[in-house]
Amino acid sequence: MTFQIVINLIIAFMWMFLSEAYSVTNFFAGYLLGVLLLLLLNRFVPDTFYLRRFIKIISLIFLFIKELISSNIDIVKVVYTPKPNVEPGIFALPIDLKSNWEITLLANLITLTPGTLSVAISNDNTQLFIHAMDIDDTEESINSIKDTFEKAIMEVTR
Repeated sequence: MTFQIVINLIIAFMWMFLSEAYSVTNFFAGYLLGVLLLLLLNRFVPDTFYLRRFIKIISLIFLFIKELISSNIDIVKVVYTPKPNVEPGIFALPIDLKSNWEITLLANLITLTPGTLSVAISNDNTQLFIHAMDIDDTEESINSIKDTFEKAIMEVTR
């Protein structure tokens, strides 16, 4: 991925210097030309096209914002209920992530989402223990996290 970014920047600078117009718009035009060239010559360049990973990162950010807003709404509903019927608890989330930074990212995304908190990770890095403010169904909570955050993190990193 880094190799492709460097090649794209070199193409953009070369475009700017060869056209002898040193402006941001000309650099941007060269950058777009570099993106097009990298896309066309993708089979000759190692690794997948780097903008695909960038798009996956942006979709992970939007997924987090969506989950943040929906969990904030859920928390506000619980707070303003006269007699809330909540069942707090801790459950173990089996994780398929391998590297430490993937696991850290998942734990941080869970902790930043209101109503949940990452408590600990198992010694073998296969389970993440999560405290939730309201657990209706443990399997539903596990599937929700695995289908959203864990899946998006795996798309970004692999």
